Amino acid sequence: MKRTLFLFLFFIAGVTIFYFINTSVKEKPLPIINPIDVNEEMVDPELLRIGNGHTIGNFAFKDQNNKTITQDEVKGKVFVAEYFFTTCGTICPKMNQQMQRVQTAFKGNGNVKILSFTVNAKVDTVEQMKRYADEHQADGNQWHFLTGKQEDLYALARKSFFVLKPSEAENQGDVGSDFIHTNNFVLVDKKMRIRGYYDGTSSKEVDRLIRHVDLLLNE
Repeated sequence: MKRTLFLFLFFIAGVTIFYFINTSVKEKPLPIINPIDVNEEMVDPELLRIGNGHTIGNFAFKDQNNKTITQDEVKGKVFVAEYFFTTCGTICPKMNQQMQRVQTAFKGNGNVKILSFTVNAKVDTVEQMKRYADEHQADGNQWHFLTGKQEDLYALARKSFFVLKPSEAENQGDVGSDFIHTNNFVLVDKKMRIRGYYDGTSSKEVDRLIRHVDLLLNE
């Protein structure tokens, strides 16, 4: 009887200790990602050897409400960025279903922004982006669908976010709409530094992204 009682108490104590250890473990600080840390195919050749100090560069594009959005819109805030195009029928619908979850998680939080850049500016006009944004219930104050000069969009992708691989057409000097964009969401902190990449088609990865946004808000 005493042995049974001892084993029972030992088991209870073990469970209690495990619980407190488990709940007290905090997620590690997120890494600060630089050009040297990512796939070199995605990086402008001039930046390949940079190992520290990288931040998102300046930009100016029109959103779905024909408002000019610049880097000032997101400075001092946490934001999530993606590259997509409205007529994409493969990964983009999945990505933007998941991005809707990000918007819902931080609805009304002025310190969290979402930037969705097109890779096909010839088709994705302000009017087209407005239709697409409305289809995804985008809050125009938080989720901006951005279009502008195609070469500027591509340059930002390869010099700042590292999410665009050049196609054969681009290598031949024809800057077209057939760039290969990744399915990555890019998490950027208040200091404009990249802190993580997440598969935008995966609900588990987006769950992790949402947790990490919270981490950066509290940094």
